[in-house]
Amino acid sequence: MIKAIDPNQLLMQMRAMQTQATQSPTNMPGQQDNQSGRVDFANLMKGAVDQVNATQQSANSLRTAFELGDPNVNLVDVMISSQKASVAFEATVQVRNKLVQAYEEVMRMPV
Repeated sequence: MIKAIDPNQLLMQMRAMQTQATQSPTNMPGQQDNQSGRVDFANLMKGAVDQVNATQQSANSLRTAFELGDPNVNLVDVMISSQKASVAFEATVQVRNKLVQAYEEVMRMPV
């Protein structure tokens, strides 16, 4: 069931995320190289893609359960889950496009 959004709680979460994002990369658990203290970009991207995949699988399972007539799944939850998966996938595609664009720009640079 969908819960109402508490604006104060949402604001607190956004501020906590902002604080976490401004901290140095060595404070990000599971995303750093122990030898140099730098963030491993490949692991970061893999984690993001895995998270998008999990979101899409969750949306598909909810959709299937709704189509099969599961009384515990309502249309609102299915549609919200589907839209979350769609937005996550679209954001991933946009990040990929920017990475390809940056790569092409670097390749055009004279040495």
